Amino acid sequence: TASPASPDYTSLGAAAAAPSSFGHKPNSARPVSALLEEAAQMKTEGNAFYKDKNIRSAIGRYHRALLVLRTIDSDVTTSVKGFGPKTPVLTPEQEALMRNTQVDCYNNLAACLLQKKSVDYARVQEYSLRVLKWRPGNAKALYRAGVATLEMGDADAAKEYLIQASKEQPNDANVRKYLQRAEEKLNQELQKEKAMYRGMFSSGQNDRSGDGINQTRRAGDGV
Repeated sequence: TASPASPDYTSLGAAAAAPSSFGHKPNSARPVSALLEEAAQMKTEGNAFYKDKNIRSAIGRYHRALLVLRTIDSDVTTSVKGFGPKTPVLTPEQEALMRNTQVDCYNNLAACLLQKKSVDYARVQEYSLRVLKWRPGNAKALYRAGVATLEMGDADAAKEYLIQASKEQPNDANVRKYLQRAEEKLNQELQKEKAMYRGMFSSGQNDRSGDGINQTRRAGDGV
């Protein structure tokens, strides 16, 4: 089983062998099958760029694939119903192929962003959550959502994502490593919270003691 830290290289059969039409403007008047093939080819080329560590080009191909699929995704077009061309009706097989390609592209975009020197963790989280909307048990998306959420400072939510990822991939070292980091961060936060409350309690005790001394002195002054 592939590690959730690695990108998806799922083959899409004949679609992966289709000639590249990169640079061709998507048009919903084109057959759905042609758009699905184009998106699959873009994803395949993105995977090749990723393997060659050409992250920028890989990101471009994945984005291109997603743009092509937007023209046939009813989830996207229903929000702007009445504008532009009507969304074609997809067969169950076409719907599944579209979702699989979207899942792979968003997962792989998150993987690409994590390879950059300056990581946009908010974007990694966004892409991972899009995958989880369609595939709640996707180990790669759970892992990357956990990593991004932890880096953004929410160790509690990160732990939940990573616990779910560990259930899907119990032997994955990266999942275990970040789950341990999340637990350590939560423990540190708990210790800080305890220290803060101890300080507040101690300060309150001192204030009350001081008030008593001052009252005694004021009473003595009057004698």
